[in-house]
Amino acid sequence: MSFEGMFNGYKSGFATFVGRPNAGKSTLLNAIMGKKIAITSNTAQTTRHRFRAVKTTDEFQLVIVDTPGIHKPHDALGEELNTSALKALEDVDVVAMLVDSSQPVGTGDEWVAEQVKRIHTKKVLVLSKADLVDAAQLEEQRAAAEKLADWDAVVACSAETLDGVDEAVATLVGFLPEGPQWFPADMETDQPLEVIVAEFIREKILRSFRDEIPHAIGVQTEEMEYVRKKDLYRIRAIVYTEHDSQKGMIIGKGGAAIKRIGTEAREDLERILGARVFLDLSVKVKKNWRRDAAQIRRFGYGDGA
Repeated sequence: MSFEGMFNGYKSGFATFVGRPNAGKSTLLNAIMGKKIAITSNTAQTTRHRFRAVKTTDEFQLVIVDTPGIHKPHDALGEELNTSALKALEDVDVVAMLVDSSQPVGTGDEWVAEQVKRIHTKKVLVLSKADLVDAAQLEEQRAAAEKLADWDAVVACSAETLDGVDEAVATLVGFLPEGPQWFPADMETDQPLEVIVAEFIREKILRSFRDEIPHAIGVQTEEMEYVRKKDLYRIRAIVYTEHDSQKGMIIGKGGAAIKRIGTEAREDLERILGARVFLDLSVKVKKNWRRDAAQIRRFGYGDGA
């Protein structure tokens, strides 16, 4: 039986975004989707899930796999995130390695490139954050990054200004095979709502605190109920920390910090869910959870997601 012409030129397939932490993977994913569906911050390990976003048009369906930044791990959580990111290189049609245009190409980029070189699929170099450099700096970065591997294509783009984003999408789609839609046309992500809720709460904490707290927190959605008559989601979530001192900081004086986090998270969640949200947040201590692979998987981080 011949499949030639069956899909009438419709392109459909999977692309994985990889790169060192803070290369701009999630920000570019949001730019491609035209809305915020993946959390972002300037903190390493912001992305802890292997996250799929689905961009569907009349000409193609591009499934983007966003991964945790690949880095030298310092604990079980780091090892799990690396495992998740490297597994995302398997069985995809094209790999896009993001290199930050505003930062010198370094050993972190070289290590990621070594992992990319091991796979037998199309490879695209994406120079991200191109708005942060001038033309001469961008060309210098391009020359340095091109030496990392044998690339099938090179594109530069800015997720902030959207310059080059359409070109990046067209380049990735160009390497996809013809095929059917793998997901419903109205589906934008494969993440369960409970995971999305927990991640947007964690994002607000990442953006409110610095130093050790962001890495030491995990968030779980315990209950989620939609009350149709009130067009309202009732959500109960728990923020876990590793130490009592961290718990105190997240709660804040008189509960001010956790109240602010809840307010900011609720605003995002109401936009995403399209309904009012009642969010009940609490904070608990689970000592040294980042060293416990079983607990990491219970949180749904890394390959356990």
